[in-house]
Amino acid sequence: MSKPVKQRPTQAPTGGVYKGDALKDLAESLNITIPDNVSSALASDVEYRIHQVVEEAARFMRHGRRTTMTTSDVDNALRVLNIEPLYGHTPYNPTTFRRALPFPQSTSAGPVYFVEDEEIDFDRVLREEKVTLPKGVTWTAHWLAVEGVQPLIPENPPAIPREAAPDPGGPLPDGTLATVVKTETPAQLNGISLPGASGANGKLTQQQQQQLVKQVLSRELQLYYARLTGSLLPPTTDFAKRTAALASLRSDAGLQALLPYLIRWVAEGVVGALKDGAHSESDGKVLEVLMDVVSAILENSALFVEPYLHQILPPVLSTLLHSSLPPSHATQLRTAAAQTLSRLLTQHSTTYPSLSPRIMKTLLLALISPGKNKGTREGAIRGLVGVGKEAVRKGLVEGGGAKVVASESQHSGSRESAALLNTAMEALQVLQPPPSDMTDALDHSNPADAAVISKLIDLVGEYFAARIANDSAWARELVGMGPSDSS
Repeated sequence: MSKPVKQRPTQAPTGGVYKGDALKDLAESLNITIPDNVSSALASDVEYRIHQVVEEAARFMRHGRRTTMTTSDVDNALRVLNIEPLYGHTPYNPTTFRRALPFPQSTSAGPVYFVEDEEIDFDRVLREEKVTLPKGVTWTAHWLAVEGVQPLIPENPPAIPREAAPDPGGPLPDGTLATVVKTETPAQLNGISLPGASGANGKLTQQQQQQLVKQVLSRELQLYYARLTGSLLPPTTDFAKRTAALASLRSDAGLQALLPYLIRWVAEGVVGALKDGAHSESDGKVLEVLMDVVSAILENSALFVEPYLHQILPPVLSTLLHSSLPPSHATQLRTAAAQTLSRLLTQHSTTYPSLSPRIMKTLLLALISPGKNKGTREGAIRGLVGVGKEAVRKGLVEGGGAKVVASESQHSGSRESAALLNTAMEALQVLQPPPSDMTDALDHSNPADAAVISKLIDLVGEYFAARIANDSAWARELVGMGPSDSS
């Protein structure tokens, strides 16, 4: 006999966390009436979406190794689910919710939470100090450093003042090359020897020249500078060291920071060798080495020398145009200076178009100005040859430089005059056309040739005209007449 099966009582479906009544209230506020089954279905969908957002936010919370969920986790979850985030709630300024008191009229209503508004006392606000809004963020440009020197502008930090005099034997903190001029002993006052001072103390007051490298240079560069300058100039006689030092200047790529000091060292060496008019063999050797140093600096493609052209030109032009160089080194020095000048113009005349005209003007003044020494005129001619063919034409032919040289030197039998005439003749040969198999001289009986000779004398003078007339093509090239003009 089977037992009767007890039927379990059917349970009424229970609603979720989000009630359908809340949706019906929201719909009534919008003047929309929805039935109970629709509100229940919408409430179930809303609850599902809330669970989905909470699960994604909890995942962000776990990855952040936190136990408290923040509003940023919810924002990230909404962003992952491609839902527009909530605005006005941030984790840095969390909103405080307060629970409202229960309503006595409706005891079945659930708890109500609200955001408490802060009460503002207008009297206190008016008494407080007004806060000035700062300026908006703007961007501007300024020079932090120009060639390693920091400009004194408000945007840059102020320079540190020197509190004490620098040590003459150490580097300067401001980054400049200094020279120790004089050291006074206790036996002197303002450079005047006191009575009873010994001669030994007087010798200690002689001028001392010492190159000081600025502090910002690394210790390796300071050591390199000392070794380089010590191995180049006399009394060093080691030719191998000098050759190695010049080769290093031509090829090393890490010498940009040392470039201004090398240029100043060259300039001071040229001034020291040319001053007082006393030129010995050692002075000539010093000038040759300094010209080699300038040439090596210009050959180094890794060095940016354009900002220092105004410092390189004075020692080169001083060597080229100085009136009295050591006799045994004069020709070699002027030739080396002219070649250096030619290289400098070849590399930088396109960047600075006014460089060639300015140098041309200096050389023309040294060539044709009255009262100039023969050595100066010779250097000017060699400089014109280094500048180029057109410079020789404008200086010696059109500018009258050849006539000036001939009038001063053709009747003088000195060695300097002969060297000057030979230099001018070599410069005029730059304008000579390529040699041909048939080279004929100008014929004085021919009217066309006579006109060429007359014009040639007006341009270069009788001395050079007599030598150039042996080559008719050369003569017509100088006066600007082609072979067809003479026919």
